[in-house]
Amino acid sequence: MLSAKQRPQAIAADVAFSLSRITDPKTASPGAWIFNGKVDSLQPFIALNDTTFQLKLQRPYQPILGILSMQYCSVVAPEAVEKYKNNFRQHPVGTGPFKFVVWEEGQALILTKNKNYFEQDSVGKKLPYLDGIKITFQTSRATEFLLFRQKKLDFINELDPSFKDEVLTKKGTLKEIWKDKIELQTQPYLNIEYLGILADSNSELVKNSPLRFKKVRQAINYGFDRRKMILYLRNSLGTPAESGFVPKGLPSFNDSLVKGYNYDITKAAQLLKEAGFPGGKGLPTIKLLTISIYADFGNFIAKQLEEIGIPVQVEVVQKSLLFEMTSGSKAAFFRGGWIADYPDAENYLSVFYSKNPAPPNYTRYKNAEFDKVFEQAIKETNDSLRYVLYRKADQIAIDDAPVVPLWYDKVIHLVQKNVKGFPPNALNLLELRRTTIE
Repeated sequence: MLSAKQRPQAIAADVAFSLSRITDPKTASPGAWIFNGKVDSLQPFIALNDTTFQLKLQRPYQPILGILSMQYCSVVAPEAVEKYKNNFRQHPVGTGPFKFVVWEEGQALILTKNKNYFEQDSVGKKLPYLDGIKITFQTSRATEFLLFRQKKLDFINELDPSFKDEVLTKKGTLKEIWKDKIELQTQPYLNIEYLGILADSNSELVKNSPLRFKKVRQAINYGFDRRKMILYLRNSLGTPAESGFVPKGLPSFNDSLVKGYNYDITKAAQLLKEAGFPGGKGLPTIKLLTISIYADFGNFIAKQLEEIGIPVQVEVVQKSLLFEMTSGSKAAFFRGGWIADYPDAENYLSVFYSKNPAPPNYTRYKNAEFDKVFEQAIKETNDSLRYVLYRKADQIAIDDAPVVPLWYDKVIHLVQKNVKGFPPNALNLLELRRTTIE
């Protein structure tokens, strides 16, 4: 850990180095896209002196501060990068509250307290409080829960579906038998689960699909009960997505101003009739691609849609195959999810921006009016006006229905009673600076 003793504080040059490293093709960073088309092509990152860093944009882009908060933009030590070169991932040196000790891939990651960390609490005590952290990686959520129940884990993120009815009521609270044993923490999570519909009019899949008709897509959106689905299949851990694509938890979210779809079989039937498929007559079977952990949701939706005349066949595929198919425009109807990279509605609406590839625009949605409003929004410096534009863009996309929003997610933590100072957050990041174990 060479820089901790030699130069315990980062300077502006380290920031410029770290951000430049992301965009350097030699690094091959998976986060290189975050600055594409946004920063100056010649000198985007400049250290004016040790304490002043300058970032140059190509044009006004208000969400840039959110992007800089992403983990990709963490500041690293140039000396460590130079020493370890391609093996830096096994010897990371940064500026965080904990220092890297060892990482056994697929097994465990161990960190120890960074004694040179700069932050203090309100009474002057140095952070972090914990001496170290051990993170284990399990391939099975069921195994995680069993280890947690044996107190071998201090907390788990999410709960295996096979245990949800044992632990939770249908209203999403702990059952009486668990209340004295563990803590349940929930919070709006910047994640939306949805079904995507390919909208590329040049695709043979679209040319031969009834999903090319907007009224059929809208009928699907009206044709199943999101509230019942969340109650029975999620034990109320989530909010039915009856507004736009931008989820609950972001400041621009307003479900009274952005109108989505609720359960209305009368509207669904009328839309099918107007599309030329009265009662579903003449509709071919529509294939929905999903992965195994979401198969129950696909089957629930398919059963309810079948009752109004929309035949849906649920096909379960491997996660890697689904990603390959959606990235390559080879899936006409598919399950998707979008977790915020940074806390701004722009990150969600970029899913529909026609100039974006897949990801993020998996549906290949293209609408000139949407693009115009979206571009206005990201230039707008007044937050209130930008939120108005975000909601307008969201409404345009939702009305076109290239997606079927399912639910706005919640962070779900099961935590042992002796863990304190460990609040959840909307990005579901592991925040342990003020955590203690009694």
